Amino acid sequence: MLSEEELALLDAIRETGSLSRAAARLGKAPSTVSHAARQLETRFDALLFDRRRYRLQLTPAGHLLAEEASRLMLDMARMTRRVKQVASGWEDRLWVVADELLEFETMMPVIRAFDGLQSGVRLRLTHEVLSGTWEALRDGRADLIVGATNEPPAIPGLRWFELGVVEWVFAVAPRHPLAAEKAALRRERIAAYRSVVVGDSARMSAGRAYGIVGGQDSLALPTMHAKILAQRDGLGVGWLPRHRIASLLARGELVAKDTLDPREPNVLYVAWRGEQEGRALQWWIEQLKQPRLAKRLVRGIDRFA
Repeated sequence: MLSEEELALLDAIRETGSLSRAAARLGKAPSTVSHAARQLETRFDALLFDRRRYRLQLTPAGHLLAEEASRLMLDMARMTRRVKQVASGWEDRLWVVADELLEFETMMPVIRAFDGLQSGVRLRLTHEVLSGTWEALRDGRADLIVGATNEPPAIPGLRWFELGVVEWVFAVAPRHPLAAEKAALRRERIAAYRSVVVGDSARMSAGRAYGIVGGQDSLALPTMHAKILAQRDGLGVGWLPRHRIASLLARGELVAKDTLDPREPNVLYVAWRGEQEGRALQWWIEQLKQPRLAKRLVRGIDRFA
């Protein structure tokens, strides 16, 4: 293992090409630097410096050692910053999992604000669907989940609050047979046509699916945006977030239908495990409690406006 002084010496010699200039950069006497250079060669039992020319050059072995030394200096600097960061209460990493129902664009201002703190915390943001969101928190694949649906399950140390409520509308393409129906749709009538769903990302359970009537054919897609596109194109029917399809409904590209069994609004939750709450987690929780941000996250973006 090289000391910090030895790492600095190699870096200075590589950059300056001169023992005297390296000594000036390090604030040491040239004789001291020359002695340290020879000690390095003795230590590694290798010729590291080519002294035959006017400008001091590194041998291939010296180049290798200098490159490794430079990398080690960066690693040590990073390690020092991270140790100080954690010691001051910031986490080394924060993993935020958002339910796919939320759109990444709505999270970007929060990420930018977090970057502005210059905390050094490495941020990871991924998404899950339905049961998969709660499962990520339970299984340690998330430090914080945002937009989880359904009642909070039994998870040790679980803490949570309500983010907001999503309202749903049963929608079909204008050319779909159900679009011409006058009366409120019955379950058996809906079951005659394929439902479009966003596939549950749960790994350890069968997962959930909203809006599927027993025996109904279904088309499972990866995102809510894909589901909206599929229903607009007449590939199936189903429930969609009202705010995200407002312009499609206004233009008649989707038709809202009454049903005899309307879907209740979904409460969305923010949740985390309370055993350890570092400064980054606390900061995110406080941001998500802000009403304006919560409203933006829950309403989403009408991409079709």
